Amino acid sequence: MDQQTHRGNLRNSLGKHLVSAIVAESLAVGFPGRDSSRPILDSLDLTVEDGETFGLIGPSGCGKSTLLRVLSGINREWQGNLRLLGASVIPGRRFGGDLRRAVQMVFQDPYASLHPRHSVERALLEPLHVQRIPNARQRMVQTLEEVGLAPSLAQRYPHQLSGGQRQRVALARALLLRPSLLLLDEPTSALDMSVQAGILNLLNDLKASHPLTLVLVSHDEGVIAHMCDRAAVLRAGRIDRILTRTELAKTGYA
Repeated sequence: MDQQTHRGNLRNSLGKHLVSAIVAESLAVGFPGRDSSRPILDSLDLTVEDGETFGLIGPSGCGKSTLLRVLSGINREWQGNLRLLGASVIPGRRFGGDLRRAVQMVFQDPYASLHPRHSVERALLEPLHVQRIPNARQRMVQTLEEVGLAPSLAQRYPHQLSGGQRQRVALARALLLRPSLLLLDEPTSALDMSVQAGILNLLNDLKASHPLTLVLVSHDEGVIAHMCDRAAVLRAGRIDRILTRTELAKTGYA
């Protein structure tokens, strides 16, 4: 099944009239285990359009990573209304079915996100087997090549890879299930400058060849300006303002 066919099937199963990839209304997340007058996310409203590359910027502790964890289904303790790819998400429930495959996340530290005792092959084949994807090995090889890695690297372990290779493996794992929404939490911050450029260019190439909506968290204004169509500035758990591509071309906006 090609990418456009998969996307069409996903739209039919998750919502025939998909307009926006993300619609969040009055989204709120408190501090776990205790009450607080300042929640992590405070009545946040956000819309990300289908096919958009959308940035999240702001100071440390403003709620960027928490928002990604809600959107990815990792953090299920939230309040408000949330629709992803046309499907309503219920607080406290795990993602299931098509939505579980359609929403994937890439974390900041590629080494921490890969099991040190699992080979690349095992890390990539496992989700395919869980989801009962046919021709799993062929899909693995194809995806490794898509992210610029030789299939022979599948026999290596994380400690045998460079930082850039590990992040490409993390990207490959996220892309294996052919997601429609890819969430990226500081995907280049742990990498050298020379490697960062390669990963960012790879993301743009992947988006050009795959029907993807990207949500990117970064502290780097240059990264956001290079990658994003729009970006939200978060402050104290709320969206302070939305920046257009023209505004992102300027400096000092965060």
